[in-house]
Amino acid sequence: MSRYDRYVLSQYLLFFGFFALILVAVFWINRAVVLFDRLIGDGQSALVFLEFTALALPNLVRMVLPVAAFAASVWVTNRLNSESELTVLRATGTSPWQMAKPALAFGLITAAMMSILTHILLPASIATLEQRESEVARNVTAKLLSEGDFLHPARGVTFYIGRIDPDGTLNDVFLSDRRNPEESVTYTGGKAYLVRDDDKTHLVMVDGMSQRTDTETRRLSSTIFSDFSYDISSLANKAETRTRNIRAIPSLELLRETPKLIAEGSYSAGALAEELHLRFARALVCLAVVLIGFASLMLGGFSRFGVWRQAFLAFVLLIFVEGLRGVVSEPVLQDADLWPLIYLPTVIGLAVGLLFLQLAAKPLGPIVTRHRHQRRERTA
Repeated sequence: MSRYDRYVLSQYLLFFGFFALILVAVFWINRAVVLFDRLIGDGQSALVFLEFTALALPNLVRMVLPVAAFAASVWVTNRLNSESELTVLRATGTSPWQMAKPALAFGLITAAMMSILTHILLPASIATLEQRESEVARNVTAKLLSEGDFLHPARGVTFYIGRIDPDGTLNDVFLSDRRNPEESVTYTGGKAYLVRDDDKTHLVMVDGMSQRTDTETRRLSSTIFSDFSYDISSLANKAETRTRNIRAIPSLELLRETPKLIAEGSYSAGALAEELHLRFARALVCLAVVLIGFASLMLGGFSRFGVWRQAFLAFVLLIFVEGLRGVVSEPVLQDADLWPLIYLPTVIGLAVGLLFLQLAAKPLGPIVTRHRHQRRERTA
């Protein structure tokens, strides 16, 4: 690559990093708010929250990487055009194909990034995240032993501890169970203890009261007890019953052990084929959107109104390619033999980009004008 090509490529990478950082930050904040409320509300520490958000980052990067690559391609190309750098290159006889070399190199770099992300980092992060979620879900004691806070270990369940003694005694315990829509039960106890029995955990409350409310009749019944045992094992999700996330399966396993995965009954052949080929298609689509962004802005000549029409065309094509990816997935899920359809949006995007480059190299305007002049000469 020439010095100018390296300069343009550095600009692509610089603005790609900027747009990726902004988009990841926006998505991360939206997810972090929900995750913070769930983890901190369940009594987990801030370190667990940071660990979970870090493990979720590869999936966020996967979603924003093609958009960031497209935005960088359009932004840098528009900047070069507005500063007349592309005009100077055209005046010196440089063809659009030669000027496209930095964009193609940038597209290949982003495709390599997406490949590493989808084949290595994303499956590993999702597998680790599922393991950590299972450990947190099984650790009922850690979720409940937090004094002075109203905790929600499960939907419809509220738990409160006024004080925890050094010997593990729980004081001023409040437990509200609203999981049954027909009735709600509230337990209060002066003292309570957590007792483990094999794989179950019981909350033994002493000197307390049970209040049961019938939601239909609005009738309240109270019971005073000296001791009462409440099974809280159901508040923890059993990790053993969870199905492994298909995105956590390594690509080599999807490629080599497809019959075994189908025999396990977790996923169909279409779902496995769709996931495997989608990982390759995501990398290729990065090259396609970069080429579309560059080639679209190369159409047409200089205009004092800018290139907003070409930019709008590129944006419409981006939406079309991304939308088509969702359409072609449905037939593959039904029939695994239709997996080539997964690459259809990428092929269309690359074809459109190459067509635009050809039109930029040999515009139709001079050809049409030449034919009109020839027709006038024949008429005369």
